[in-house]
Amino acid sequence: MTPDTLSDTAPQVATMGYRAIDADGHYYEPHDAFTRHLESRFSNRALRVEVSSKDGLGRLFYGDKKLGMMKVTQTDYTGAPGSRADFFQGLIDDEEGWHQSEVISAHDHPAMMNRDARIALMDRQGIEATLLFPTVGVAVEHEMHDDVDALYAGLRAFNRWLEDDWGYGADGRIFGAPMMSLVDPEQGCAELERVLRAGARILHMKRGPVYGASIAHPSRDRFWAMVQEADIPLAFHIGDAGYHELWGTQWGEEPRPPVQYTSPFQVYLASTAMEDTIANLILNNLFDRFPKLRILSVENGSEWAKGLTKRMNKAAFQTRGQAGLGGPVTCRPADVLRQNFYICPFFEEDPVELAELIGADKVLFGSDWPHPEGLAEPLDFADKLIAHGDGAMTRRIMRSNMAKMIGLAA
Repeated sequence: MTPDTLSDTAPQVATMGYRAIDADGHYYEPHDAFTRHLESRFSNRALRVEVSSKDGLGRLFYGDKKLGMMKVTQTDYTGAPGSRADFFQGLIDDEEGWHQSEVISAHDHPAMMNRDARIALMDRQGIEATLLFPTVGVAVEHEMHDDVDALYAGLRAFNRWLEDDWGYGADGRIFGAPMMSLVDPEQGCAELERVLRAGARILHMKRGPVYGASIAHPSRDRFWAMVQEADIPLAFHIGDAGYHELWGTQWGEEPRPPVQYTSPFQVYLASTAMEDTIANLILNNLFDRFPKLRILSVENGSEWAKGLTKRMNKAAFQTRGQAGLGGPVTCRPADVLRQNFYICPFFEEDPVELAELIGADKVLFGSDWPHPEGLAEPLDFADKLIAHGDGAMTRRIMRSNMAKMIGLAA
């Protein structure tokens, strides 16, 4: 049951006069998320969690290979919500850099792993609805892409688990985002068709190339046609885009470092994955072919947006008449960015500045709860907007933009 009055929730709700819609929420996966619904014929090729008898912590394995992005599963060992927020805002000078502090196990916090508990917490936080993205799940596609059939079996199993434990937003509260992949267009389209039948209202895909191919290549147009026909937004969320192995090794870097042990150059290199993905989609004319697509950039920040628009416009201008994978560029890329993309800035960035660049109707609020680098209190995101004093812009960013995409009242 929701609180009786707006004053029963976060203080920003009383100021704004409405509850918010969070475009960047997370769960922590149970150990069987990839195996509970795994088809039996893939039992010997399962992505799985193995719990160590020494420390009691789970680690992700595929066959004999331990997956590299996470030293241990974050479900078992992570920081408390918002515990690293001050570090990312530059409010503390931590000589150790990125590490977990205020360590918790998600198993001890029902709202991180249980739907009913999460909804009760959302009521107190002033959140009417949230999109939910993986925590562990963002680390798997790259490391399994060589075994395509097993990869898709794992994704199908994961999405069925998501349907079980969180759902796709039938009640208007929690909108789980099933994981899509275009490594194999045929299998990608089959899983898209299945999750659409199951009621999915938002999709999630890994950033970056698909191992020698572009997701915007016309050979993958059937997938995009289905997305456009379904009128469903697709989000690219931060995760393992494969850049460490694909590009970092060309500079002498390690191919699969745990996130806590990435080098400065690896961090820099991986941070370009969202920009590259946007540029690839636009400069390969995906939106000429499918002009009604809505693409979300979630937990990728936004400081790159201004420079990206300039670089794309210049690339299109300099290559007029030259055909890329999708033919010659006929658009002004900056206009496509403003028309088809929605960006969720980091809380430490300036949402007003981003709104001035791409339009307030294309900026989204995201808390990243319950991750340590996110916000302990999600609606603290609204403070800069409230201080700016533009109530209409605040409502668009904190509620209306996302509400329209998932079928809620704006």
